[in-house]
Amino acid sequence: MRDPYEILGIAKTASETEIKKAFRTLAKKHHPDKHAGDAAAQKRFQEISGAYDILGDKQKRAQYDAGAIGADGNPRGFDPRQGGGGFRQGNPFGGGGGPGAREFHFSFDDAPGAPAGFQDIFADLMGGGRRGARAARAAKGEDFSAAVTVSFAEAATGGTRRVMLQNGEQIDVKIPVGVKDGQAVRIKGRGGAGHGGGPNGDILLTVSVAAHPFMTRDGNDIRMDLPVTLKEAIIGGKVPVPTLTGTVSLSVPPNANTGTVLRLKGKGIAANGGTAAGDFYVRLIVTLPDKPDESLRGFVQGWSSDYDPRAKLR
Repeated sequence: MRDPYEILGIAKTASETEIKKAFRTLAKKHHPDKHAGDAAAQKRFQEISGAYDILGDKQKRAQYDAGAIGADGNPRGFDPRQGGGGFRQGNPFGGGGGPGAREFHFSFDDAPGAPAGFQDIFADLMGGGRRGARAARAAKGEDFSAAVTVSFAEAATGGTRRVMLQNGEQIDVKIPVGVKDGQAVRIKGRGGAGHGGGPNGDILLTVSVAAHPFMTRDGNDIRMDLPVTLKEAIIGGKVPVPTLTGTVSLSVPPNANTGTVLRLKGKGIAANGGTAAGDFYVRLIVTLPDKPDESLRGFVQGWSSDYDPRAKLR
């Protein structure tokens, strides 16, 4: 028997996907159902199937590459005329086989020992119909993978993004509310077409969330540092706070200090499913002007107080 790699027309470095693709193409072309009564086509198909029987099985392929078995699938030096194992002579589609012919015991029902992929490939070859008493088994379509980067706000409130699939198709996908950075989202039924009446594959969408310049996420809550003036911290009052859904007014209590945390209820990650909306936590940071303020300087110089901010450190 010829070299299986030569029969399938592939390199010895071919991947599993390349091996399966080569077999699928050749098997469709030379399938006996398309060449009724053509003994040459039947023999060619037998040869192709024999090659895939070895290369489509990781263990057999490794044994063949290592020289442990030959192109006929038997151990090197094995003589089938002496008995003791090996493949039986014959033809997988009926009729007697000549010298060196092999009988392949694969089926459409995941029979033990069947090379990986035979079932789905033959289901595709049969087109979902029946050949004799056997029916091609339905197979799910290929799952597609895609990646998308969304803004911090889109991740928190949801949205829609257009993504490109491996087959070149562009589709709009819904970004779920509260999606997290690195989370994989399954979009059912939008992948490759099913075979033999099987369901379509899915899309596995990996979502990356861009960082926000001043907001961070803590579960379903959002946190940020809010600068306030010395006057606002001492006297208190209303200050504007930017949130994901717009600017709101926050009441700063009198004598607030750096590190004081205030809560805006329900202004975090939007509610989704059975999960309630998160909250928005603001940590106050008392901030002095960038440029020197002479009036403030004069006030502080004339201010007398026995307050020691480092007393707790002793």
